[in-house]
Amino acid sequence: MFLDPALTRFAAEQPGLDLRERFLDLPGVRLHVVEAGPADGKPLLLLHGFPEFWWGWRRQIPALAAAGRRVVVPDLRGYNLSGKPKGIRAYGLDPLTDDLRGLLDDLGGAGGAPTDVVAHDWGGAVAWLGALRFPERFARLAVLNIPHPAVMRQFLRHDREQRRRSRYIFYFQLPFLPERKIRAAGFRAFRSIFKRTSRPGTFSAEDLETYVDATRQPGALTAMLNWYRAALWCPPARPPHTV
Repeated sequence: MFLDPALTRFAAEQPGLDLRERFLDLPGVRLHVVEAGPADGKPLLLLHGFPEFWWGWRRQIPALAAAGRRVVVPDLRGYNLSGKPKGIRAYGLDPLTDDLRGLLDDLGGAGGAPTDVVAHDWGGAVAWLGALRFPERFARLAVLNIPHPAVMRQFLRHDREQRRRSRYIFYFQLPFLPERKIRAAGFRAFRSIFKRTSRPGTFSAEDLETYVDATRQPGALTAMLNWYRAALWCPPARPPHTV
């Protein structure tokens, strides 16, 4: 019996898959972690983006576990069953990168062995910064859907089309209103985020309901939006080797 209903559903869909659930206590936050594959396999850490949670990797987890990897998929800070600290500052890239260091420390063991990491969207932003700050903890890094932070800064400054596409970030800075709109009509606007950014048929109605259920966790929606708010109000200390 799993604490996360989404994991119970996933286990029913993948009856031969060795699935495990645990919590990792880090300074300031407790992270919900899903694992699959052999417990003694080489770790592979998967980091999700917005507005997802560990469930976003469900199509990749079985194949990676079958390849012998210990697949480790956390709910990042503020999402689903992970802790949701109060305040915008708690979701700045500095504390988020500290969470990543804690995850890598947990997986690397006493010897601090480097870990393979695959990250998407906001998870990729955290992974980029982590790789700049403590590169020795990464064996390999694959980042999907977000460029190197120096490239991102350059395009936000000089590319009008990129600024147009990123204007939703400024809308998310408003207090209360984004949460109210996203929750309205049974999270209709939330479902549209997935539909507008994917090919038709990518997400079933049941898939979307699973994402909605995770976002209905107390405090989750505001915590998820606080990642965007902190990006403007609580910028990270610049690591070495950036331009």
